[in-house]
Amino acid sequence: MVKRLLSLFSREWNGLHEAAFLLGLFAILSQILALFRDRLLAHLFGASQTLDIYYAAFRIPDFVFAGIASFMSALVLIPILTKKAGESDERAQKFLNDTFTVFFSLLIAVSIGVYIMAPTLVHALFPGFTGDAYSELVLMSRLLLLSPILLGLSNLLGSVTQMLHKFFAFALAPVLYNIGIIVGAYFFYPAFGLIGLAWGVVLGAFLHFFVHFFVSSRNGFTLSLSPVPSFLDIWEVVRVSLPRTIGLSANQIALFALVAFAAKLQQGSITVFNFAFNLQSVPLAVIGVSYATAAFPGLSKHFAEEDIKKFLEKILAAARHIVFWSLPVLVLMIVLRAQIVRTILGSGSFDWNATKLTAACLAIFTVSVVAQSIGLLFVRGFYATGNNSIPLFVNVLSAVVIGVTGYSFLTIYTSSTFMQDFTGSLLRVEGLAGASVLMLPLAYSVGMLLNTVLLIYFFRRRFGKFLSPVKDTLMHGSFSALIAGLVAYEFLEILGLYLSLDTFFGIFIQGLVAGVAGILTWWLILELMGNEEIRDVRTALKHKFWKSGVVIPDKEEI
Repeated sequence: MVKRLLSLFSREWNGLHEAAFLLGLFAILSQILALFRDRLLAHLFGASQTLDIYYAAFRIPDFVFAGIASFMSALVLIPILTKKAGESDERAQKFLNDTFTVFFSLLIAVSIGVYIMAPTLVHALFPGFTGDAYSELVLMSRLLLLSPILLGLSNLLGSVTQMLHKFFAFALAPVLYNIGIIVGAYFFYPAFGLIGLAWGVVLGAFLHFFVHFFVSSRNGFTLSLSPVPSFLDIWEVVRVSLPRTIGLSANQIALFALVAFAAKLQQGSITVFNFAFNLQSVPLAVIGVSYATAAFPGLSKHFAEEDIKKFLEKILAAARHIVFWSLPVLVLMIVLRAQIVRTILGSGSFDWNATKLTAACLAIFTVSVVAQSIGLLFVRGFYATGNNSIPLFVNVLSAVVIGVTGYSFLTIYTSSTFMQDFTGSLLRVEGLAGASVLMLPLAYSVGMLLNTVLLIYFFRRRFGKFLSPVKDTLMHGSFSALIAGLVAYEFLEILGLYLSLDTFFGIFIQGLVAGVAGILTWWLILELMGNEEIRDVRTALKHKFWKSGVVIPDKEEI
């Protein structure tokens, strides 16, 4: 068993689809654990001030991560590290040590400063928390500063595992991260109270780091302090990373703003917003992140070799499959939103009001899921070419739009009876207290849709109209997904007449059967239309289960 596990760690995953399927499989596992984590938290605390404190405590550490630890991101380091490794392993190791020395030292210094200033920062950013809630928020924010330190190191070593195509380790790390959080909720919280949840996050971050440390060290790459770092190399990292870091920081500021707005709304609004955000992140992680991550090393390699044809072919292949898988997920998540939320979160202290609000927020978030997934791919496309200015501009602009529209939508919603009635009727939240929180995911979706549209526009300006084949995928996928959604909705209505919808089993079976009916309908329609992507999937499954040695017919080197 140990030898088998070690062989998986050491194996290289070289095909785009092979790597994407591996990452997707582990993303599903990670997201199942994340959903189990959220169900556990919802059961224990409901949409309460306790969870509001827990989620608010992430904001400052997450900003530290985006502002400092993102300099050690694989997106930035892989092209540089690949270049150094092409010269010699010693040059690559020296580059790793230099990067570790400078940015880890900076991360520690900033974390110490934030630790000291935490009371002031928390008071300024979350004035709604007072008394014991304020003290707990400060304490948790301080402890969670260990998370960006560990995850920053994990990112640095993760660039090695990706460069070496050790995608098993990369895929396993987020699974272990969620296991750590679950351990915190199950074991640390009963023993230590609310701070135990933060210790679970720290444990998960350590496990995330340890996987990359184990694999990179087994392949000859370790971390040590450099007495004399090469500041020429460090400047190259800063030059490449700075636009991305500013862009990530802008996105964190936008989320910061939305959470701060939620803190001023009804108690539990932060929790509802975060639960819905986590749910919409499931297809994003399984589809968008998997394909974008699997494609990135190959994109960097093809562009470095000036093979633009293969570079664009890889972008196109990944884009078509992202659209192909994301569209039915988008439609079915909107149709089945209530069943999803009630099955995953509807337990214990999580009441009906919070369930309906979270389901409505999920529907609004989901509208931009396809766009977010495509955006992840094109951002990596720009980074592979060394063009960081366009993602910077687009991310900052989108963040500004998210913040401004969030404030504007809340203002309009508060003063407009028509807006309240229209939103309530459309999303079935009529008369629910706290429904103004729906304006926050709406603002986020508007910003992310704009983000992706601009990324595609600028990419096409540089490389031309090579995305035309995606139109067929988009048309076939949209039509089949809409029909699948209608079928799923009808099944919901029919099953609702015969099942007890006041029980977990009834809701689960209703959602499961309706979802399966929708997926089968989607598949059948695409088969009848002669869709190319569905033919590729069918051929891949045939080779996988009835033949040996081949994972997918169009396997290509990354």
